[in-house]
Amino acid sequence: MTATTTPLIVERIGSLVRLRLNRPEVLNALNREMAEAFLAAAREIAGDPSVRAVMLSGEGRAFMAGGDIASFREEGKSIAETVANLIDPFHEAILTLRAANAPIVAALHGPVAGAGMSLALACDLAVAAEDMKMVMAYSAIGTSPDGSGTFFLPRLVGIRRAMELALLNEPVKAGLALEWGLVNWVVPREMLEEETLNITERLAEGATKAFGATRRLLEGSLGASLANQLEAEKRSFQAMTGTADFIEGNTAFLEKRKPIFVGE
Repeated sequence: MTATTTPLIVERIGSLVRLRLNRPEVLNALNREMAEAFLAAAREIAGDPSVRAVMLSGEGRAFMAGGDIASFREEGKSIAETVANLIDPFHEAILTLRAANAPIVAALHGPVAGAGMSLALACDLAVAAEDMKMVMAYSAIGTSPDGSGTFFLPRLVGIRRAMELALLNEPVKAGLALEWGLVNWVVPREMLEEETLNITERLAEGATKAFGATRRLLEGSLGASLANQLEAEKRSFQAMTGTADFIEGNTAFLEKRKPIFVGE
């Protein structure tokens, strides 16, 4: 496939990988081909320790406007089977990326709806353009969320607000998304790519294994008792002491210089 036909453009920039959703003619709506391409890219990233950060963005006028409803009725297949063929690789891709150490930064613009909103919430950090608008959208077509939306949304905004967003499908503009903690930064549309890339590059120079360990600790904390979380923190800290980045970080601190991490 060429860059104009592939549903996902994968670009390597030094130690980071940029993933660009590429179905702009349908606002990057998720279909089976995109989900499978996303999974293939996630597996490559997870299997390559030299990848130290991931930037995720969408081509055209949107990040992602949800699932491609038109593709739900494949010839000779039930809708349930068609949906499973779409959701399975999508979910596996999210699990695969979040199991890796490389942090994921989303560049969000235009409509961020349905599966697009779920995917945005699954990223570690998010930069929104001023024209971004989030909406859950699932109940509007008579279904429940997928793509990890029900996992991350209540963790970010609380259960009451998550219910409001999921049941009423009220659109959330960029400024309110920032206020509610759905995104980390809001920037002018023309600055979105540059600002997101700058943040991703900064992460790509960081202590990658420590980033992954921190993500796992934070993600597991809500289901843990204080005693169990303290024990998990101790085990994780001990594991990090065996990394080259821990040695470099301590050496740089004592030498009063900026550390040069290698992600190992």
